[in-house]
Amino acid sequence: MKNNFYNKNPYINLYEKPSYKSKISSQVIYGEKFKILSKKKGWLKIKTAFDKYVGYTKNIKYSNKFSPTHKISVQKTNIFSFPKNSNKYKQIKKLPFASRIEILKKYKNFIMFEKNKWIYLKDIKKNNFKEKNFIKILNLFINCKYKWGGKTFDGIDCSALVQMYYLYNNKYFPRDTKDQIKIKKGQKNSNNLKKGNIIYWKGHVAVCINSKKLIHAYGPRKKVLTMNIKNTIEIIEKTANLKVKKITKI
Repeated sequence: MKNNFYNKNPYINLYEKPSYKSKISSQVIYGEKFKILSKKKGWLKIKTAFDKYVGYTKNIKYSNKFSPTHKISVQKTNIFSFPKNSNKYKQIKKLPFASRIEILKKYKNFIMFEKNKWIYLKDIKKNNFKEKNFIKILNLFINCKYKWGGKTFDGIDCSALVQMYYLYNNKYFPRDTKDQIKIKKGQKNSNNLKKGNIIYWKGHVAVCINSKKLIHAYGPRKKVLTMNIKNTIEIIEKTANLKVKKITKI
């Protein structure tokens, strides 16, 4: 337990190297657990508990005294300095989907998760709650901008979009497509695709929401959107010279 810490920022960026000029490889959302591997010149090299992802971060709030009981079940929830209708009421920031929190106090339809930080009670579920409807979760991110390394309402990439379903449901799933593609059995035949099929290309992934359409965070369109399955496969082959590598199930 000595080296188990929890992120206390809405979310933080993980960099490939200890420099803000380095590429953002992933993010850590509020309440995610991690270990500190090393410290140097203000930079922390950390390893996340959920997906064992390693990266660098700086100037963050974290704590080892934290017992999360609930999680955020909406795309984002507003943080208020006091419950609404109070004369000290003020919106501060937002917490992203799947953040883990600890309820410290309740007041009407609000809960306090940190001192003077309140959110709506309706925006949370218990940690052990499982959402089997993957479409409901993926649809939370519709029209969110595409962002390499992102996993929140402020921007998300293709592999994170799939991973967030598993993170929310407390089930391990790798962060990157190159690792995701390895952990499930599948096929290459892209005929007769169905709801729940995951389509992998080299460096890209999408999920079928029915036999005709898929959802993905698509770099060329700069956002999360639904597209026709057949057209998408053709477009990616034509523009990126990539063929489908594997079909699995969510």
